[in-house]
Amino acid sequence: KHVERPNHEPSLLRLNTGHQIAGHPSMGAWLTYGLGTENQNLPGYVVLCPGLPVIGPQLWSNGYLPGIHQGVHLPNNESVPEKLIQHLRNRTISGDEQRRQLDLMHAINKGHMAHEGADPQLEARIATMEVAYRMQAEATDAFDLAKETEATRERYGAGDFARGCLIARRLVERGVRMVQVYYGNQQPWDSHDDILDHARLAGTRDAPMAALLHDLKASGLLKETIVIISGEFGRTPSVEVSAVARIHNGRDHNNHGFSSVVAGGGFRG
Repeated sequence: KHVERPNHEPSLLRLNTGHQIAGHPSMGAWLTYGLGTENQNLPGYVVLCPGLPVIGPQLWSNGYLPGIHQGVHLPNNESVPEKLIQHLRNRTISGDEQRRQLDLMHAINKGHMAHEGADPQLEARIATMEVAYRMQAEATDAFDLAKETEATRERYGAGDFARGCLIARRLVERGVRMVQVYYGNQQPWDSHDDILDHARLAGTRDAPMAALLHDLKASGLLKETIVIISGEFGRTPSVEVSAVARIHNGRDHNNHGFSSVVAGGGFRG
């Protein structure tokens, strides 16, 4: 059975880029462009989602900024670092040999640009390859949740979102500028059929978010880290009547009222 749904793209794009149409840089891209990142061995902007949200990569796009500022999407349904970041290590040649290969490629690319003129896409590719090379030294440690105590992992709980919140804390500790954690694949909160799903979803979301805020506060990082928790839409107080539903527990979109939480950053409550 199929029910037509309103187009969600304008609201999702506006939340992430400030615009209703695609092609503009996302907030994370602007932040890394303006402020850089404190860790040169990891991406400055990391996006954690077990699959893809509605729209997908346009939500963390670099837009018209250099390509190095696009978010790096990692599937946090994987718990082993080598699966979370595929092809992290080159198992055929050593690090020194990789360095010589990269240096040769860079020399060829620079010669090409000197002859043909500036090429922003090629420059972004060079920068991305450098980050990928350096990630071999630090990424395995950053994404290895087995290094956390059992008590810490229990506080965050199980599941993709809990794993994403714990990874986010570890990345912030290592100087990554922007981390974005999506809840679930596609749009699990889009409760046109049954608003009671929200209680079940919140039960798997609240503990990881509380644990993240607790740990950031305990380490002092919350004073310089802004945590934004938000959704796409509020829901209407009235039921959404559908010809295909036997029990009408669904709710339609309500873009005039939805909740966001902002914490940290030294802001006064």
